[in-house]
Amino acid sequence: MLTGIFRFFIVWYICGIILLTFDWLPPWLEWANSVFLITAGLIGGIYFTQLYGVIKGITYSFLIIVVSIYVEHLGVETGFLFGEYRYNENFGLKIADTPLTIGFAWLLIIGCSHEIARGITVSLNGWLKGITFLILASLLAVTMDLILDPVAYHVQEYWLWEGSGVYYDIPFTNFAGWFILAFIFHVLHFVFYQHLSTTSPVWQKRMAFMFGAIIFMFSILAITGGIYGAAILVIVLALIWYALYYWRLHDAKS
Repeated sequence: MLTGIFRFFIVWYICGIILLTFDWLPPWLEWANSVFLITAGLIGGIYFTQLYGVIKGITYSFLIIVVSIYVEHLGVETGFLFGEYRYNENFGLKIADTPLTIGFAWLLIIGCSHEIARGITVSLNGWLKGITFLILASLLAVTMDLILDPVAYHVQEYWLWEGSGVYYDIPFTNFAGWFILAFIFHVLHFVFYQHLSTTSPVWQKRMAFMFGAIIFMFSILAITGGIYGAAILVIVLALIWYALYYWRLHDAKS
């Protein structure tokens, strides 16, 4: 069943790239975006159940979903943490002006950044490993947002910013907020880390794949939408992250 969810995502992912790249997604199929994000988030949740065990993994995933929706709600209402913005109607079912799917999106992002940071820091020990993991994982989350936000704002128009910034008119507070919230979520990792389960190598690989898959998809949309700089920047950063990830994993096995 778990593998079936991943396979379903791959099919949906391929269809999504084709429909969005060529602007073939009809209005009546807008709900497909919600299915995509929820399924992607579920994969992140499955990864955490493989890492911490079922109960701890579900608990951790639930906290990420609930807290992220609440923080995003505060952002919409008050500009807290990220800056002033609002969501459009085509981003799925909302809870207090905040899309339910945003919680699953955060679950995916934390899962991806967690796995890449885990691989990079696998050979480190003690406090150095913990601090390095937290910083890298938070930077990885921001790396994903460097492509997610410009595309969601300028191309797909999932949300609209009230302020402006140097990077595609997105306020710097947004990226600082992403780093802070990702940092907090990854700090929670250490609450569950004490009884760490043995992660399935299959789901480690799948989570690492998800990091690149999301960046690839949004980079394609950025290019077709004329946001070339964001695509080039994030693709280069992703290649660097992957190089560090596989290099450190290879060293750990040697």
